[in-house]
Amino acid sequence: MSKKSIFSILFFLISFSLLAQTSLFDHSKTFTKQDSLRGSITPERVWWNLTYYHLDITVNPDKKFINGKNTVQYKVLKPHNVLQIDLQAPLKITKVIQNGKKLKVISDGNAHFIQLKAIQKTGSINSLDVYYEGHPKVAKNAPWDGGFSWKKDNNGNHFAATSCQGLGASVWWPNKDHMYDEVDSMAISVRVPKNLMNISNGKLRKTEHHKDNTTTYHWFVNNPINNYGVNVNIGDYVHFSEKYNGEDGGLDMDYYVLRDNLEKAKKQFKDAPKMMKAFEHWFGKYPFYEDGFKLVEAPYLGMEHQSSVTYGNKYMNGYLGRDLSGTGWGLKFDFIIIHESGHEWFANNITNIDIADMWIHESFTAYSENLFLDYYYGKKASKEYVIGTRRSIQNDIPIIGQYNVNSEGSGDMYYKGANMLHTIRTLIDNDKKWRQILRGLNKVFYHKTVNTKQVENYISQQSGIDLTKVFDQYLRTVKIPVFEYKIKNNQLSYRWNNVVADFNMPLTILVDSKKQQLNPTEKWQTTSINSNTIKIDENFYVDNKEVE
Repeated sequence: MSKKSIFSILFFLISFSLLAQTSLFDHSKTFTKQDSLRGSITPERVWWNLTYYHLDITVNPDKKFINGKNTVQYKVLKPHNVLQIDLQAPLKITKVIQNGKKLKVISDGNAHFIQLKAIQKTGSINSLDVYYEGHPKVAKNAPWDGGFSWKKDNNGNHFAATSCQGLGASVWWPNKDHMYDEVDSMAISVRVPKNLMNISNGKLRKTEHHKDNTTTYHWFVNNPINNYGVNVNIGDYVHFSEKYNGEDGGLDMDYYVLRDNLEKAKKQFKDAPKMMKAFEHWFGKYPFYEDGFKLVEAPYLGMEHQSSVTYGNKYMNGYLGRDLSGTGWGLKFDFIIIHESGHEWFANNITNIDIADMWIHESFTAYSENLFLDYYYGKKASKEYVIGTRRSIQNDIPIIGQYNVNSEGSGDMYYKGANMLHTIRTLIDNDKKWRQILRGLNKVFYHKTVNTKQVENYISQQSGIDLTKVFDQYLRTVKIPVFEYKIKNNQLSYRWNNVVADFNMPLTILVDSKKQQLNPTEKWQTTSINSNTIKIDENFYVDNKEVE
């Protein structure tokens, strides 16, 4: 299998089974059959592996209507005669053709089970064409509640785009809508009115002009791509570009913005090569050199579409002009350019198998914001920024969601997750090793789908520190460790409270401004100090309490 093996899938299923039996948390949400059909590796999904898509559609912005087909090419892993394709209402599959014959489709909500006639021989490569049409779901609050965004620019031209993370790519095109199986390569052909352009993922292969005053833009993605990373952006775009000399040679960096915003973009997008330099330093080479890198203006805030990052931050630094950390450092960069581009490494290169593990995308990418600052402004700026973002942490539900039902965990996967990673960096206390771990993740799991345990185990192994309980504490509970202590007669007594069983994270304290490392457990311990006061190293995301 490309990008992942049967063994990695089995490993994931076994890991999930173990987690289900020993879960440290309980979610009360009730899930439906549709949640399972969408979120699990069903029998109708597991027997075939994606190899190629060709999405070939016409978009009519006047009618907010799309129609066309998706050619699905796949490799047979074991014999089966039913294949699941996902497409969300109100879109409808009109027909499915294989080898010139129309196939029967049995639908169960958004899951459509195609009854195959041809014998599916193990190892064979087959394909079918899924035709569809309709008015796709209109995004209510893109990109969080996504779908199709239909807007107009200031000159009255159509300005439309897709966004579908979490909701699923099947909200606007038929596909195998589960994260575990990424297609190896993909063609994207989009036909639009001739006064507009369509910008999608990968490289533009050709532009085809038609007599009915429409134009088709043919894009091709050379690398594996997750389904929600596929996008359509339609508007009155103008283009400028540059060549970046990176770790893997010359990288095409292309920018598509609305006509009126060209000069603003040329200034604001200077953050893009700065981002590339910083992130190649920390994470390793940009993972999609063959497909280039694009920033594309969109009618919503932004999204990490692979090699086609969408931008709607209104050409301001910070997050729509605000500093999420409250420290001032967040105004040193354009949040959307830095954050969404960071996802090229964590989300698009390394992709979670199940959306329950979406922290792998968001925690590392939220953490990338302060690594950008670290690269250009130093470790003090980096530290202050990530600590400042703690004010956004809710500790409402665990960061890891429920498996097999398309359920993501808490929004704390952003800044609680980032502070967990900052704590781990502090524990390792070796920036060279920490950088090697971040780069190693992107090398070992290059173009792969992974689960939490694989990431946890890699960081523990490479750091030489058993971080099992640290991950359990921060990812699987809402409890923040409390360092309890008391000082009497120059004796410091201390322990961990509000922690998972056997929590054993070392902690650095400051005694008269001098660092001292402790190894607290849940049991009281005592050590001598020459002071009546201590401070906790603020790089650790913990609470502290002096007790009587």
